[in-house]
Amino acid sequence: MFLENSVNHTEKFGWIEVVCGSMFSGKTEELIRRLRRAQFAKQKVEIFKPAIDTRYADEMVVSHDENEIRCSPVPASANIRLLASDIDVVGIDEAQFFDDEIVNVCNDLANRGVRVIVAGLDMDFQGKPFGPMPALMATAEYVTKVHAVCTKTGNLAHYSHRTVADDKLVLLGEVQEYEPLSRAAYYKVMQQEKEEKKQQEENSNE
Repeated sequence: MFLENSVNHTEKFGWIEVVCGSMFSGKTEELIRRLRRAQFAKQKVEIFKPAIDTRYADEMVVSHDENEIRCSPVPASANIRLLASDIDVVGIDEAQFFDDEIVNVCNDLANRGVRVIVAGLDMDFQGKPFGPMPALMATAEYVTKVHAVCTKTGNLAHYSHRTVADDKLVLLGEVQEYEPLSRAAYYKVMQQEKEEKKQQEENSNE
């Protein structure tokens, strides 16, 4: 359970919070909620996302239910370090798309006294740890794992199944390209796809 840190008036310190999960689990919604609370408290907040994420708007972080907050798109994580000066809280969305330097950037900011809130997919469509997310989760003080609802079973889902034939690691998409699945449903689908691929190869060799 996430508990927001109390304020120590005698010592300036920061920390890292990671919100992770599958597609459609509410990661961005939770990120926006925490950032809005900080803004309401009159804290200086700066929000960043990778420049490649242009699904909704270039300069907005937008959740799947269209909740949004203004942000700065950056091409590389090093830009965050340069732009986040004199800031109390830094928010970072879609962290899995950033380069590995994002881990050092987040720790540098926290060491400078900044509260860093990071949201991202913890696993890719193959069910493997995604980019810098494992290292961010390891160095964070707080990790919140949120879940979607499996479209096949109605159980908690933490896998993002890609429904289109594309093997690229980075494929921006929505409900047309992805569906959240539980472990059992994801395993079943992967077995089915494996059998279909095997059958196709056998047919092509005949």
